[in-house]
Amino acid sequence: MQIKDQYDVIIIGGSYAGLSAAMALGRSMRKTLIIDSGKPCNRFTPHAHNFITHDGKVPADIAADAKKQVLKYPGIEFLEELAVSGKQVENGFEITVGSGGSFGAKKLVIATGVVDELPAIKGFAECWGKSVVHCPYCHGYEIRDQQLGILANGEMAFEFGRMISNWSKSLILFTNGASTLSAEQSEKLAQNNIRIIETPLQELKHSEGYLKNILLDDGEEVALDALFAKVPFSQSSSIPADLGCAFTDHGHLQVDDLQRTNIRGVYAAGDTTTMFRALAAAVAAGSKAGAMVNKELTADSF
Repeated sequence: MQIKDQYDVIIIGGSYAGLSAAMALGRSMRKTLIIDSGKPCNRFTPHAHNFITHDGKVPADIAADAKKQVLKYPGIEFLEELAVSGKQVENGFEITVGSGGSFGAKKLVIATGVVDELPAIKGFAECWGKSVVHCPYCHGYEIRDQQLGILANGEMAFEFGRMISNWSKSLILFTNGASTLSAEQSEKLAQNNIRIIETPLQELKHSEGYLKNILLDDGEEVALDALFAKVPFSQSSSIPADLGCAFTDHGHLQVDDLQRTNIRGVYAAGDTTTMFRALAAAVAAGSKAGAMVNKELTADSF
């Protein structure tokens, strides 16, 4: 397949981390291609928080403004496509998109994010990002002092319960089956007035994604304003694995303090690399990745 264009850098993923990396590269006068399929993982969330100067804004609006600013730099191009494969070649990397086009670059930035794997509980998907949330720093303040729930079990349930207790003293832990908490952990939660319910969840009753009640398998209904849940995830793209990139035990793309993967010339930033999933963190990591890529390009050619 003939490569259409050659770039200094290809960024796979054009959300907050990818756009931030692109700005650093555009300002460094690097010819850069952003490839993005338009499905950020926070697209279900109506408002973004804990991002200074943007607190409370719609995530899509933040991304649209960022894209507009980034594309003012003449070296930046944006391609609305899905990157489906990637490989190392003699002069860097080759990325192929869903329509069949192929593009080359000396360096790559992976900012593809993750896919949340939601449980098959009726109403869960409709509430995800609205009243079923994953991050207290992003959403906790808005639901503070309300009747909150946690969907988790074992060590994660204990740690999450302890953390969320800072936002509300009306807290219920749903283990969705037999508890795997230790006796000591269960006792500590009880001492802090956190009720533990082991009965499996049947349905999240809601109004347009905002929780009203949780229906349990035994027919009991529990009134709830919001539910915190840590759900499993998978990487949005297979390209890092295809390139031989290393992953952490938790399934994140492994990077060092400079956002470098174990494959020379491949950098990564954003949700694909960390469990700290916040806009501010993604923007910071993307900016660092862009600067470090430019530094490596300079070193290679100087």
